[in-house]
Amino acid sequence: MFHKMSENKGYANLATMMLLSLLIYIHSADAKIYTVGDSTGWIFNVSGWETGKHFKAGDKLVFNYAVGRHNVVVVDKATYDSCSVPAGAPTYRSGNDTLTLKKGANYFICGVTGHCQAGMKIAPIAAWFA
Repeated sequence: MFHKMSENKGYANLATMMLLSLLIYIHSADAKIYTVGDSTGWIFNVSGWETGKHFKAGDKLVFNYAVGRHNVVVVDKATYDSCSVPAGAPTYRSGNDTLTLKKGANYFICGVTGHCQAGMKIAPIAAWFA
């Protein structure tokens, strides 16, 4: 009897894992790719580009910009608002960076002095499901 209950529990765990895997696959397969700033790219005054867009967790943002002139820094709300770059913040410099949105608010700035203040910052909000 104990062996049978243990075996049934194993099947239930396996079925649960398969269902979760399927849901994650379906969710990620539906992810969209957005180019920040559309055809103009990651430039001055891009702030507000995210307004009116319906992002979801797993969507990807592509930041296109001139290498050496800009970068992309992942920050929190406080450093987004103050346009400051905290020590150790993830910073991307390739000129063609693809970043995946997490659920909730996501904050990105250009860390080059004065660029965030000139509107090189966005704060997309990603829902779990769009």
